[in-house]
Amino acid sequence: MTETLPTSIDATEALLTGGGYVADRALSTALFLSLRMGRPLFLEGEAGVGKTEIAKVLSATLGLPLVRLQCYEGLDTAAAVYEWNYAAQMIEIRLAEAEGIRDRAQLGTDIFSERFLIRRPILQALQPADTGRAILLIDELDRTDEPFEAYLLEVLSDFQVTVPEIGTIRAKEPPIVIITSNRTREIHDALKRRCLYHWVDYPDAARELEILHAKVPHAPEALTAEIVAFVQALREEDLFKLPGVAETIDWATALVELDRLSLDPETINDTLGVVLKYQDDIEKVRGGEARRILDKVKADLAARG
Repeated sequence: MTETLPTSIDATEALLTGGGYVADRALSTALFLSLRMGRPLFLEGEAGVGKTEIAKVLSATLGLPLVRLQCYEGLDTAAAVYEWNYAAQMIEIRLAEAEGIRDRAQLGTDIFSERFLIRRPILQALQPADTGRAILLIDELDRTDEPFEAYLLEVLSDFQVTVPEIGTIRAKEPPIVIITSNRTREIHDALKRRCLYHWVDYPDAARELEILHAKVPHAPEALTAEIVAFVQALREEDLFKLPGVAETIDWATALVELDRLSLDPETINDTLGVVLKYQDDIEKVRGGEARRILDKVKADLAARG
């Protein structure tokens, strides 16, 4: 099966928009080139700006299976690539013994065959179940250790992995690869060279307004405009963790659930935990600072008409 990839930057932007993702021109260009050149796309940026969502939207709009490798400290090949099904191998050995099979060489070959191989995300992406290819999301790569990052070099260069007992397994058709990083540590240049790179920044007010229109279309227009302006103002504050797009969407959804038509100081104070995730940040904004930001937001919006 061959999927239909977008043939232009405009078509890529339209593909993302069709999946409910509002991308700027630079991101659409990076993604278009990644798809055309068959190169992994490395997306770096603060948490909550929509990096992971790109892979989900591509999966939905292209009709390709999404295989997600969530990275964490201590991640190894057994969890990321493959491991042997030791329990099934032991049963096979016991059955062979019970049947009087003495050919140890043949038995060794049998129990280290693909029948006893447990495929983890990377191997699943190289050998998808159907005849098409997969979208491989390597999420939050900066959480892994450097040895695993080095292991990925073979995967991203040749789209193959080596299983010592079997040999090299190569993808018939390379998966579409999206890699994300929150930049808690630097990723090695050797890996970046195998990818196209794009920094995903916080959206400006106009794009964030578009995002809310797409994600929370039933929110009142006045409320949507105030939420965007308030969140944009929060990102100019000296906070430990600035709110991402995901928090903006959650806040709009929460306020719709509360049947609010516009922002007011009491509502902001009661729902700050939706948009800010650290108590120190909440305490810094709650009360007088929230009222000051809200007054400015309402004055600016009124001035624009």
